[in-house]
Amino acid sequence: MLALLPRVADENVLVGFDTADDAGVYKLTPECALVQTIDFFTPIVDDPYTFGAISAANSLSDVYAMGGRPVSALSVVAYPAKGDIEDLEQILRGGAEKMREAGCVVLGGHSVADDEIKFGYAVTGIVHPERVKTNAGARAGDVILFTKSIGTGAVSTALKRGIAAPADVEASIASMLTLNRTACEAMLEYDVHACTDVTGFGLMGHAREMAVASGLTLEITADCVRFLPGALDYARQGAIPGGLRNNKDFASCAVEITRELPQEVESLLYDPQTSGGLLIALPEEDAVKLADKFPQAYRIGQVIPRAAKPIRIV
Repeated sequence: MLALLPRVADENVLVGFDTADDAGVYKLTPECALVQTIDFFTPIVDDPYTFGAISAANSLSDVYAMGGRPVSALSVVAYPAKGDIEDLEQILRGGAEKMREAGCVVLGGHSVADDEIKFGYAVTGIVHPERVKTNAGARAGDVILFTKSIGTGAVSTALKRGIAAPADVEASIASMLTLNRTACEAMLEYDVHACTDVTGFGLMGHAREMAVASGLTLEITADCVRFLPGALDYARQGAIPGGLRNNKDFASCAVEITRELPQEVESLLYDPQTSGGLLIALPEEDAVKLADKFPQAYRIGQVIPRAAKPIRIV
């Protein structure tokens, strides 16, 4: 659909929707640009307060992926007209307190009556126009670092089916509640060529976007990818979210698999993530320094000249 929309010529648009990047960037002055994004979704956990907080962390993530600092937000609420008002209060409270943790002010928002609960935020951040991180700048020879484990979709599906262990759910929630702020601040000290956050399109979907936008191939070492506790087991048991299947239908044509992978590992490479980690491309020397400074960042691959497909699994 985006391909059908007219482009508006404006020299101040630094990042639009052409490269499927995480957020839009609009230059205000030579020293300041706005980073704008929006995200909302249906509940993925039982506790309303936690759902609100996760929604906030997820919405903030796109600003961090662009190298920006979130400053203000507007809430987006869809809630049943006859729903429990105390649950709605907890959703809003959880989101507001996570926004406060990020140093981001909630200015207001908009709500509609809807039988299906949805919640999230439109977030505005700021960044220096010359320091924007996009998904389009990866270079051959770069190392690919990732900052979180994957599997939130599988764990959430297992929770809905009643087969998830409480400890596994807690680990997944802890990951989703973790802001990408510290990871962003750490990476900005180094020569980062490209960055994106891994969310709804899964690791393969977002890696594909970076590869296509950069005109190169991302070579991912499957054995290096870390999974959340229980995620592989739940995938083996068939706890496969619908979004995973959609992601695989969309992105698998861009993925070359050079070795035999366990089915559950291959599946989770497409698992839709909520408030996932940052995928970062940067030179080898800087990658070593960043991983040393921020141990949550770990190597999962490298950028190579364009091969047969945008993604190569080794």
